[in-house]
Amino acid sequence: MGINSESDIEANLQIGPTDQGMVRLYIEAQGVEIPMDFTPDEAEEIASEILASARTARGKGS
Repeated sequence: MGINSESDIEANLQIGPTDQGMVRLYIEAQGVEIPMDFTPDEAEEIASEILASARTARGKGS
């Protein structure tokens, strides 16, 4: 499955700081729980990539 493949899988996403000074993306889907921790710098880089993707997607929308 690639980035352009559609899926019927539903997932919940939670984002927040941990008590260890990390930023956690927590994904839960079909009984699977995936916690992913990032340093604040890594989280800011991810946020920049999300914003850039949103701008690109907005330009491709109909």
